[in-house]
Amino acid sequence: MHVTRFSDAHPYDAPGHTGVTALRLQGGDVSACGSFSVAMSHLLPGGGAEHSASPLERVYVVIAGEATVVTDSQEVTLGVGDSCHIPGGEARTLVNRANSVCTIVVVVQS
Repeated sequence: MHVTRFSDAHPYDAPGHTGVTALRLQGGDVSACGSFSVAMSHLLPGGGAEHSASPLERVYVVIAGEATVVTDSQEVTLGVGDSCHIPGGEARTLVNRANSVCTIVVVVQS
């Protein structure tokens, strides 16, 4: 078992993100998760991720505030407790259009 205390989580740069502080909780350089990583991201008002696609699938879970996810075919605003799955290869934009900080848990396939 590997425990990451929130107080010990370190921020990392997420390419293509602005106005976002991302903390790696599991996977990557933090633990030996082999098939996924878990992060917590805080999106400032107006912050988010630019429109891009990744070969890796991901899941967003909103735990505070709201986030808007825009794909080439739809747009949805997620509130607290809402989640969405982005398949590998699907382009998306992630943006916080509200005036309060949005916090999301991000699970990404490794």
